[in-house]
Amino acid sequence: MARFRCGHATHPDWRMALALAGAQLDAGASGAPEPTLGFVYFTDAYVAHADELLQALQRRWPQVGWVGCVGIGVAASGVEYFDEPALVLMLAALPRGRFEVFSGARPIRRIEPYAALVHADPATQDLAELIAEMSDRTASGYLFGGVAASRAGSVHIADGVWRGGLSGVAFGADVPLVSRVTQGSQPIGPARVVTSAERNIVLALDGAPALPALLGDLGLPGLEDPRQALPKLRATLVGLSDANAAPLGRGGQFGTDTRVRHLVGLDPARQAIAVADRVESGMRLTFCQRDVAAARRDLVRICSEIREELAPETLPVAAGGDAAGGAREMLGAIYVSCSGRGGPHFGGPSAEAKIVRHALGDVPLAGFFAGGEIARHHLYGYTGVLTVFTGEG
Repeated sequence: MARFRCGHATHPDWRMALALAGAQLDAGASGAPEPTLGFVYFTDAYVAHADELLQALQRRWPQVGWVGCVGIGVAASGVEYFDEPALVLMLAALPRGRFEVFSGARPIRRIEPYAALVHADPATQDLAELIAEMSDRTASGYLFGGVAASRAGSVHIADGVWRGGLSGVAFGADVPLVSRVTQGSQPIGPARVVTSAERNIVLALDGAPALPALLGDLGLPGLEDPRQALPKLRATLVGLSDANAAPLGRGGQFGTDTRVRHLVGLDPARQAIAVADRVESGMRLTFCQRDVAAARRDLVRICSEIREELAPETLPVAAGGDAAGGAREMLGAIYVSCSGRGGPHFGGPSAEAKIVRHALGDVPLAGFFAGGEIARHHLYGYTGVLTVFTGEG
């Protein structure tokens, strides 16, 4: 019995895309339970029609609560749509009373939230703090989701079309899910302790000036030759982690608590560097660069970890089948990836989505390419957040 169903399409007219995706959903509806929750992700070619799109969804599936947002690209199982008008829909049959759609105008009141899918407007002030506050309101502290990304205005959907703030859907503890974060950058130097900082200016690392540490990791003798220095500096990012978190995980890759941020400036007079985030003394800082091979390996790793957590030999269960050997069935998935990761960054069209499909199987999946990824209480960059809804073990 298919409790999650997915449909997706591309077309210059959003109405036709909706009709095509809806036909795919209808094709899998025979014998399926009535859906109660819907996910909708669409590219920014449709952003001007977001209100009409939601109204059409509510007319066609009036019993369903809808959440979603706009992205630079959208994804389904094995498929990505970038720079073209497209949408992805996923319907889920979850028991009512186990989830609640929320927004700034409709706070969570009916359930005790255990975890939540969150979408956000990138223009929201103090967004990182709002995400941390939302995390504190859940029993597990676990959020997953992302920041809307658009070249034509950002919107997010939660039974309404919203601009600014956060929205999404909260889940009770009786909605089983498994979630992992995958990083896409490779450390190029050691993890150092921030020993002096002012807002986003890092003055000292391990008690020494920050700028020489950066130049040393890049193999640069100095800044005298801009033609040599600038290309390396522009390709360099910064991995930040809290004082009590391990900056590196398996195989020398970044751990899940590391947030990758841009290096936004140098201050030769103070031998300091500027980072696109607030930095505090005691944090760990690691210079890094984007790395396709590392990103592919880490994506495969998290998919393998999810499969292993569900059961050592879990296989996706076809519609109408039963999970074998007591394994928890993978019902559906949400994948939120950075808008700088998808497509060519992984080696070809839909390459990232194909890796996930190969690793998990043909599980119904919906997702988008975001302007920032949300997991736990953090706002990430250059990462992917994969969340799988499962059957009860």
